[in-house]
Amino acid sequence: MARVIRARRSVRHYRPDPVPAPLLRELTDLALEAPSSFNLQARAVVVVTEQEGREALARATGGQPHPQEAPVMLVFVAESGAWREDRGDIWSAARDQGAWSSAFAEATPAMIRQFHEAPARRGLEREYAVKDAMIAASFLMIAAQAAGLATSPMNGWDEDEVKKAIGVDERDDVHVALLMPLGYPAETRLHPGRRDRALTCFSETYGG
Repeated sequence: MARVIRARRSVRHYRPDPVPAPLLRELTDLALEAPSSFNLQARAVVVVTEQEGREALARATGGQPHPQEAPVMLVFVAESGAWREDRGDIWSAARDQGAWSSAFAEATPAMIRQFHEAPARRGLEREYAVKDAMIAASFLMIAAQAAGLATSPMNGWDEDEVKKAIGVDERDDVHVALLMPLGYPAETRLHPGRRDRALTCFSETYGG
């Protein structure tokens, strides 16, 4: 696993070869294994493979090469309203699998409401959901590298245009956390290096 993580690079150019459907499903399944706050799973991934959708995402990124070349574009979505929804399927599954006690499963919805309704946390629903989505995206990047595929987490896109491309332009509770091209690399990227560990990893206190 260390080798996979150290070998992963952000790739901007891709071969047109399609990603096999079973592999694509496996990768997204692995992404959705990522942990989430309260196991609320306030994130989703939209898999875009059709040309029309990828072209719309390319426009939303200002014409960057990744979405024009990659056979798959992944949109990681944050669901800020998830804590208000009935997610009984989550509590039931955790209880039925023996991961949670019945008492804990029954108490979880109230705990979630209490957490999100706390005055100090109001207005942070989007932030919490984006964190969940980003963790899932990280899982997928590592899984893709292990499978011989390339990715590149993207910044620099118009959220309104991305939401329109994936059909959620009318949803205020759905947000774009990350765009990620996925495919077989058409280039080899060298490691650009990392800052000295002494500048980025500390003991007990920041800078310590």
